[in-house]
Amino acid sequence: MMDAPAALEAIDVTRTYTMEGVAVSALRGVDLRIEEGEFASIVGPSGSGKSTLMHLLGCLDRPTGGVLRVAGRNVSELSESELAELRNRRVGFVFQSFQLLARTSARDNVALPLVYRGVARGERRRRATEALTRVGLRHRLDHRPSQLSGGEQQRVAIARALVGDPRVVLADEPTGNLDTTTGHEVMDLLAHLNAEQGVAIVLVTHEPDIAARTRRQIHIRDGLIELDTGASS
Repeated sequence: MMDAPAALEAIDVTRTYTMEGVAVSALRGVDLRIEEGEFASIVGPSGSGKSTLMHLLGCLDRPTGGVLRVAGRNVSELSESELAELRNRRVGFVFQSFQLLARTSARDNVALPLVYRGVARGERRRRATEALTRVGLRHRLDHRPSQLSGGEQQRVAIARALVGDPRVVLADEPTGNLDTTTGHEVMDLLAHLNAEQGVAIVLVTHEPDIAARTRRQIHIRDGLIELDTGASS
């Protein structure tokens, strides 16, 4: 019997950019396996390659070398449309700056990923309402971002990441624009979603106290993983 594929897997992955005619190695041979249901953080200083790794894991970019698999599928073998579909169905994203549409209600912001799947409007609204309820914002369905606190906006962003029932949520500095108390409330929410719903969560952070909230810490420096506390038990 074959082992089930990892949620995310990188094998000797490299990523090189050309800047003003000079090749810059952002990742220099990364090996990483994220299992279903893991709760992990990628930690490193500015310029370490952690955001580049996050973009690759989320199929927002392709590696220069090595093998990158999402749910067992090699992203280098996929067309742009196949890659976009895989990203839409398997991965949810949470960004530091929330990236909500300013003139749009919380419910319609959350429903946006379902538009690209061709889900009917009534079903989109039902599922968006359900996702907002899961993050404690049922009473904010029709509020626009300007009517919400920073913590509430991040909860909307988390609901948007969850609305498509992804197997992995990637969060890039999800507490970076929040005060300490609100940041830990957001981490409480992510931990709860991971424990109760089995969604694998991988977050990028430069804050040691935030990384300590995850069961696994992956430290990256100069494009290489220098320490990995190992898969969660």
